Amino acid sequence: MRGARPQRALELTLLRDVPLRDGERVDVALSGGPDSVALAAALHAAARTRNYELALVHVNHQLRPSSWQDEAVALRVAAALRLPIEVVALDEGPRDEGSLRDRRYAALLAAAQRRGATALATAHTAEDQTETLLLALFRGTGPEGLAGIPARRPLGAGVDLCRPFLRVDHVTLRRYAAGQGLPWALDPANEAADYRRNAVRQALAELRPLFPGLDRAAARAAELVAAETSGDERAQLRRGVREALRRRSGLKDVHFERIEAAVRAISEGRSGTFELRGGRALIVDDGQARVEEVERPR
Repeated sequence: MRGARPQRALELTLLRDVPLRDGERVDVALSGGPDSVALAAALHAAARTRNYELALVHVNHQLRPSSWQDEAVALRVAAALRLPIEVVALDEGPRDEGSLRDRRYAALLAAAQRRGATALATAHTAEDQTETLLLALFRGTGPEGLAGIPARRPLGAGVDLCRPFLRVDHVTLRRYAAGQGLPWALDPANEAADYRRNAVRQALAELRPLFPGLDRAAARAAELVAAETSGDERAQLRRGVREALRRRSGLKDVHFERIEAAVRAISEGRSGTFELRGGRALIVDDGQARVEEVERPR
């Protein structure tokens, strides 16, 4: 299934949107779950084009008997991809959710620093972004919280934490891992309702059939808030495109993807024509966006 369109589409998403630099030395956090297995495999495929120096890191929390099965899965994935792997076992310590997370990231950071990696990639997904946004809202957050999980941020001295899959859902990643013939393990703790995040996760499972685009919309909203609050160049381009549309009546609800396609064309120095409703089109030329009437073929 390597050449199947869904598999290639995920790899192309990485090549286009991944928050990693060409030639970067990258450690991949491999829990053994389907999301992290898909991340390792997709980055391995993208490495041929981007010249990444990849290695895998598995943290064994030693919390349950099946932890050793997770480690075995991680070792099998590393062997299948022919990538080096380091396994780190956490010592005895606090077992609450926050403490485990802090200790896990400390272990991953130390492993990345030992290897001289400049980035640690984790398999946070669109669903994770949705859950984070809702938890922030429930706490009464401001714009910083509404920006959600950043695609890239400093983790420790010389190492950034990167999340390439914030636009991608669990189903896509599981299909990709299966298409590569790779094993994975499932963490039973993900099904527990002991933690607030898991309670939100279960509530979202009830909402998704009613709102099929829920996670994509949440990820998009987080990206927009992050861009607007940081004032980056892409946000300025987006405002320019929206202003060009606002000047023409009846163009207030243009689909986000059309706007993003126009912004991408401007930022890459390309020209393009993007059809809108009502016999009009958004024209990008010489770094500018304008709206024109277009003739329909008879």
